[in-house]
Amino acid sequence: MVSEAPLIEMRGVNYSYRRGESDEIPALRDINLQIFPGEFVAVVGANGSGKSTLAKLMNALLLPKEGKVLVSGLDTRDPDNRWEVRRTVGMVFQNPDNQLVSTTVEEEIAFGLENLGVQHEKMGTIVEDMLGEVGMESFKTDEPHNLSGGQKQRVAIAAVLAMQPDCLVMDEATSMLDPGGRTDVLRITSQLCKDRGLSVVWISHFMQEAAQADKIVVMDEGKIELIAPPHEVFAGDMDLEEVGLETPAPTQLADKLRKRGFSVPAGTTDEDELVNSICRLYFKM
Repeated sequence: MVSEAPLIEMRGVNYSYRRGESDEIPALRDINLQIFPGEFVAVVGANGSGKSTLAKLMNALLLPKEGKVLVSGLDTRDPDNRWEVRRTVGMVFQNPDNQLVSTTVEEEIAFGLENLGVQHEKMGTIVEDMLGEVGMESFKTDEPHNLSGGQKQRVAIAAVLAMQPDCLVMDEATSMLDPGGRTDVLRITSQLCKDRGLSVVWISHFMQEAAQADKIVVMDEGKIELIAPPHEVFAGDMDLEEVGLETPAPTQLADKLRKRGFSVPAGTTDEDELVNSICRLYFKM
């Protein structure tokens, strides 16, 4: 159940990248956003819309030029808060090879624990638990570079989970994976959100993935254009193609059926839901 107090809050946030000595390129403009405990939030937008900049602001990899970013009430601009902010908000990036630093999978999970000062006798249990969470128990002695892309991302997730974050930010974490790997990582992340009450910020341009979230944040040119549940985003008046996004295939088919006079729910995003709707129509004929 979503708490009333946000875990992450952005108030009037602006951010610009410097180009040369004087020019600045706006990346985010007047961002107001709340992420609540246990909430699964998808952030979508075309390339250059500001998604990754938004992600980096959530755990103080970047700091706002204007406005505030609060994590569990802590201002990310205060240097004394940085460690706690980054422990609270863990990040998994697009390319797992850039995040994996150890020679074996179990050493990768233990690396962050050592930095936290966890006792060695406790590490083994924690490593086993984290690998169990992502279904990688049988790979603990493998070398990370020999794993598939999806397996590498599972290890990256496990390494972040070992730090016991309250929020997991997945910054385009499936964009380099094949469809099977994307489905796998999304399933694991969704399950963690449900089982552990973990907040998830899922940053992607795959709209079928975003359809699994509790709410979707649509971004365009550094601004938030819409925040709404998936069915409202896909059934609403906003033209997603205008902001460089593609409507999920089930939604496209449902729209075509409605235009031909068939009674199919607007905003349908799930294949099974669409099949059930079509079956009900068939048996009424």
